[in-house]
This record gives sequence, structure tokens and C-alpha cells, in this order.
Amino acid sequence: MKTFRRILAFAKPYHKHFPQYFLFATLAIIFSLTNLALLEPLFSIIFENTKEGLDPVATVGDQVGFLDQLKGILYEKLIYLRDTYGKSSSLIYVSVIIAISALLSNLFTYLSNVTMGIVKANVVQKIRTKVFKNTTNLHLNFFSGERKGDIMSRMTNDIQEIEVTLVSSIKVLFREPATIIIYVAFLLATSLQLTLFVLVFFPVMGFLISWIVKKLKKKAVLSQESLGRIVNLMDEVFSGMRIIKGFNAKDYVDDLFEKETMTYRKINISMARKNELASPVSQFLGIVVVASLLVYGGTLVLNEKGGLQAGELLAYIAVFSQIINPAKSISQSLSNIQRGIVSADRIFKLIDEQPKIENKPNATVLKGFNDKIEFRNVSFAYDKETVLKNINFTVEKGKTVALVGSSGGGKSTMADLIPRYFDPTDGEILIDGHPLTSVTAESLRALMGIVTQESILFNDTVFKNIAFAMPNAKLEDVMQAAKIANAYDFIMDLEHGFETNIGERGGKLSGGQRQRLSIARAVMKNPPVLILDEATSALDSESEKLVQEALANLMKNRTSIVIAHRLSTIQHADEILVMQKGEIVERGNHQTLLQQNGVYTKLINMQSI
Repeated sequence: MKTFRRILAFAKPYHKHFPQYFLFATLAIIFSLTNLALLEPLFSIIFENTKEGLDPVATVGDQVGFLDQLKGILYEKLIYLRDTYGKSSSLIYVSVIIAISALLSNLFTYLSNVTMGIVKANVVQKIRTKVFKNTTNLHLNFFSGERKGDIMSRMTNDIQEIEVTLVSSIKVLFREPATIIIYVAFLLATSLQLTLFVLVFFPVMGFLISWIVKKLKKKAVLSQESLGRIVNLMDEVFSGMRIIKGFNAKDYVDDLFEKETMTYRKINISMARKNELASPVSQFLGIVVVASLLVYGGTLVLNEKGGLQAGELLAYIAVFSQIINPAKSISQSLSNIQRGIVSADRIFKLIDEQPKIENKPNATVLKGFNDKIEFRNVSFAYDKETVLKNINFTVEKGKTVALVGSSGGGKSTMADLIPRYFDPTDGEILIDGHPLTSVTAESLRALMGIVTQESILFNDTVFKNIAFAMPNAKLEDVMQAAKIANAYDFIMDLEHGFETNIGERGGKLSGGQRQRLSIARAVMKNPPVLILDEATSALDSESEKLVQEALANLMKNRTSIVIAHRLSTIQHADEILVMQKGEIVERGNHQTLLQQNGVYTKLINMQSI
């Protein structure tokens, strides 16, 4: 119930629609009941040749209940029409009332459904937005530890499950109990004896349905987990199609996919068997009760006990038969809710996940970069694996510091600490004398342009990729950024120039073209601090030359931290830090390090060979 209440909390801004829904739903139920209630006078007065229809109502002015007074008025009208104009007139009169009542019942049903549809659409949109915003706010480590496909499954399939089962069930759980209450009130007014008789069956129905619901919940968890694995597998396969074909691995991944879908199929078949059991069980029990009513009620009529007449028994059974459908809907909804709650629990895990990088309440907003970036005794560990140990260095404004060394030495981790993707385990990093933990992450990252080895582009136009997150960017500014990045010429050769769609992850472009677009994006941002993470290591010689020229243009008059695999690209750096196993083992400019004849010299010699 806690999860269900949390879902309902998303409807709070839209509570103004609930009174409308209750009003429309109640009127729909009342007019629906009116149709059935008219069976009694129709049967008693029109089809029976008797004038004793007023018993036990007596006259309208007597001290009787409101419903009895309405019944008395209707009886008098029908008897008058029957006796004056014939039975056909009474029949037409009742038929017109039934038609009007049916029209109003369906009209108010439509209005109530539309009202709840508005609430449902708003609630689902609010949940989806909340989940997306919270997920994009999480630390990078979260995404490396979670399957991307599972996250996508939660944000698509699980939210869809909430919409289809849980939110839709809210409507059922509001409307159907009200229907049952109003109908039961009518049944009690018609015959107390019959109503007490049928109430004995409801605990039996409740027990059977609750047993089915408990069995469903465990299967629903397994189903959603299996679906998450399927989505993750599809994402990996479609992303790695080049490797799959290159290794002739199609049969292998097909087999993996088939096994996972078989697991999902078996779970869903088991769920379907239990889920669909609720409806026939409740329907069967309902028919058993109706049959019992015919026997018991018919006995009362035949023996003239309890003041029950044939017309009242007919109306009673007709109304009671309509209780079966709401009861069936409730039982079905209780089954569906279990699936929805499982999905909601998976969604709330994303919502409840707390970002490890958060701004302090009074964090400083940086207006610019004026002095230096400083590492003081910085250490960092992923879980228990130490990556950096006691790092100390300073990057002065306008200077270029290069990080070199073998893979796994901690270079990229150091670069990730500067825009505060992570916080150091020990020590601190300062910018213009402010610890990074004391400034807002947004203002810190606004000072930085980042170009990585992998060109991260989006399935959009060239213009939108260069002007990423800049909705007011002008074409002339984008064109100038492209020229600085040596990208203008190839862009103009594309079919639609700057309006050309580059495909998923820039798949329609070469590696060098993608990298130059990434550089153009950094130029467009015009940041005072640059972080270049092996920006040329994956390129051929010709592309590397063009990219190096673009980087040189980009780095003019900027503070740069460069991670380099090809050491020839960083020989003009103001300071080179040589990393090994998370520590700085050498530092100095190119000439100084060569004279030391240490690790840096060995790296140079290896690349020369």
C-alpha cells in the first residue's frame, strides 16, 4: 500500500478533477440503476392484470421513505396510463424513461472516463518526467554499474505498466465500490432477507481472489526483470552490430536472445494463468449466487413470505446480476495492481537513488576563471580500488598541463575530478581558491569544454550538434566555430550542409569528421578551461593533422588539461605529468623529462620504435 500511496501522491496537483469524477460516476451509476429498477413496476403493473401495484407503497402522502414515494408516483402514473389508454401506453412511457436514463447513464460514464483520463495522462507524464530528471542527475558511476537496457526498460515498459494497470485500476477502485454500495442499498431496500443471504458468499470470493493476487506478485517481479534483460541485450546487440558480424556471432546472440525471450514467455504464461483465473472464479461464484437467489427468492414468493412479490424478485436479481461485473472488475484490478506495484517499485528505486554529487545549500556560483586549478593531496578510489594516490599539482591560467602514462594510470580519473563528475576520496581540488565542493557544479562545468577520445554526438543535424544546449545560437556563430575546428569545408560538402542529419552517434560521418564536430561544439561554448582526453588517438594520420590544427586553434589563450596517448602532440605543453599506478612519478616540460632519462624517455623511445 505504501507504493500505491506514492503513486496517488503524483495526482495531488490534479485533485481538482476528483469531485467532477465522483459526481459524474455517481450520476452514471444512479441512472444505470434506474433502468433496472423500472423492471419491477413494468412487470407488476403492465404484464400482470392487477391494480394492487400500490401495495406496500399505499398513497404518496403517507409517511414512507423517499424511494417508496418515488415508486408510488411511478405506480400511480403507470396504472393511470394502463387503465386509461391501455398497457401499450404504459409500456411506451416506461421505455422512454429507460431510453432517457440509458442516455444519461452513458453520457455521465463518458464524462467520468474523460475526467479520469486527464488525471491519468497528467500523472503518467509527471512520473516519467520525475524519473528522467532524477536519473540524469545521478553520478556517472551509477550508469557504469547499471545495465543501460534495464534503466531504459524501467523508464518505458515499467511506466507503461503503471499507466495500463495501476493508474487505470484507480478508476476501477473508485467507481466500482460506489456502484456496489449503491446497488446493495437498493437490494437492502427491496429485500433484507435476500441481501443477508447473498452476503454469505462474499468472504469466499475475497479469499480466493486474495490467494490469486499473492501468487501474481512474485511472477510480476521476475517478468519485469526478464524484460529489462531483453531490452539491455537488444541495446548491446544493435550498438555492437559491426563486431557481431565481424566475429560471425549472429547465431550466438540469436541464441542468447531466444533463451531470454523463452524465460520471459514462461513467466508471462504462468502470470496469465493466474491473472485470468480471477475473472472466471468471480463470475462462476456470481452465477452460483444468482441460481441460489432464484431458489431462495422464488420460495419466498411462492410461500408469500417476507412480503416479496414476483416483480420485486425480478428487479432484485437483475440488479444483483449487475453487481457481478463491478466485483469482477475489482478482482481483476487487484490482480493488475500487483503487476503495477512491482513496476512502480522499480521506478521508485530510480527516483529514490541519491546523486553523490550535490550542491551545498550556500554553494558559490563561479562567474569566471581567473587564477588557477590546484590539486592538494588528492586520492581517489572506486569502491575499494585505489586509483589515485596523493596527487599534487597546479594548472595556472593560460597554461597547458599534459597527463601521460600507461593505460590504467589514473589519467582519465584525474580529468573527471576537475568538472566534478566525482569527488576525491581524500584531499581537495580548488579553483581560484574555492574548493570544488563549495561551488555549484553547474557554474563549474560552465567554465569547461570537454573533448574525449570517443566523439559523443546525437542523432540530429550538424547545426544542433555544434550548438548543443544553446537554443538561441546563431548560424553565423556556428559557422565560425566550424571554421576554427577545420570542419566547415566537409560540412558544406554534405547534402544539406549544416542541416544534414548525422545519424545515431554521428554514424554518417568519418572518425575525423566526428571529432572535428566535437571540437566545434567546444569552440561554440567558448570555455576558459579545456579538458582534452586523448582527442586524437583513434584517428588516422591525415585526420589527426586536421584535428591537431583544430585543437591548436581551440587551445589559444585557454587553460588546458590534455591527456595524450601520442606524446608527439604534447611536446609544447608547459608541464607534463607522468602517471604510473595512480601516482605522479615524473614532472616537467618535454626537454626536462628527456634529460632525466626516466619513464617519459622510455615512453618516447617505445613510440619512436
